Amino acid sequence: LPIIFAYNTGIHATTQYSPYQLQFGREPRLPTDEPSTSFRFNKPIDYYDQLKKRSLIIQRQAHGHIIYRQRQYKIHYDKQRPDPRYKVNDLVLIKIHGLKTKLEAKYSIIPKLITKEQHPTY
Repeated sequence: LPIIFAYNTGIHATTQYSPYQLQFGREPRLPTDEPSTSFRFNKPIDYYDQLKKRSLIIQRQAHGHIIYRQRQYKIHYDKQRPDPRYKVNDLVLIKIHGLKTKLEAKYSIIPKLITKEQHPTY
């Protein structure tokens, strides 16, 4: 249980928020924290309205952080991936789908000749 609590209250690198903040729209109250006296509301609905606004802001910011991180991850992944360009008359090996055992060859033994240009998805 302490591990789950630590995970839920820890700030995640991607969203910049803790799962607790994303779920409940506020910072978690820890057992060592003193009771908060700074929030005074005239009506109970005021607390709900403020919580709803804060939750919406947090979720929008977290969504923006996620999109930003996805772009960073894509850039990093694309740096590591080679971008081969094949032309007509190049020899290539064809991947064999539906392998039955892990010891079978994954690609054809005999190279094939590219006879027409296709979409560059390899």
